[in-house]
Amino acid sequence: MAFEKGAFLFTVLTALTVLGGCGKPSPLEDVNRRQAATIESLNREISRLNSELDVILESRRDLLKTKRDMEEKLGDEMASGNLSVSMAERGLVVTVLDRVLFDSGRAELKESSLATLDKLADVLARTRDHMIYVEGHTDNVPIRTSNWRSNWELSTARAMEVLHYFADQKDLNPVQLAATGFGEFQPVTTND
Repeated sequence: MAFEKGAFLFTVLTALTVLGGCGKPSPLEDVNRRQAATIESLNREISRLNSELDVILESRRDLLKTKRDMEEKLGDEMASGNLSVSMAERGLVVTVLDRVLFDSGRAELKESSLATLDKLADVLARTRDHMIYVEGHTDNVPIRTSNWRSNWELSTARAMEVLHYFADQKDLNPVQLAATGFGEFQPVTTND
């Protein structure tokens, strides 16, 4: 009988010890729970950022393919120095010299520029997931004899002329198109 009392007492003490620990978590258990929640949150954030990175890398691959396509299609224009294609932090940048597209002080596209713009539009038409920004720049020579108030208006009108050509004549998606004019304040080449 003495053995049974000891076994019973041990069982009761074990049960009380286990039940006594269930009432209030220890400080260590609180720390572990908070750390587990933080780790779970950080893992979700890492997963989200990895998904964003995948989208960015895919976009960059698309732009590099577009760049290669442009270099192939516009090789003659590039060789003549009238057009350049480069990758920048903001994306793919195509620069066409103003003398190719416009007469001095004018915003009407030259007839001779349309073949270049057609080739450019053919490649741009395949870029469905990217915005196409048409930027107008001018030299720093003040306008004196034209209908333009300043180089801002001229550069903006030129950008809009190219944008309208792409949208109206080449059927590029207008949702992807934007135009801006920088005048002489952000020159593509030196203003000397």
